[in-house]
Amino acid sequence: MSKGLSLWFAISSILLLAAASIAISYRLWAALLLGALCVLNIGWGFIIKARSARE
Repeated sequence: MSKGLSLWFAISSILLLAAASIAISYRLWAALLLGALCVLNIGWGFIIKARSARE
């Protein structure tokens, strides 16, 4: 995986977790949705990393 792509996944995961932590104060369903999106984002990053290592 390129450095730019790994930086993108790191920053987007941090932003999603920060948004989820802020959303806990306002709406629980939004916090759960953002938390799930963060987990999916991290998982997608691992999938891309594994596929690029195979090539």
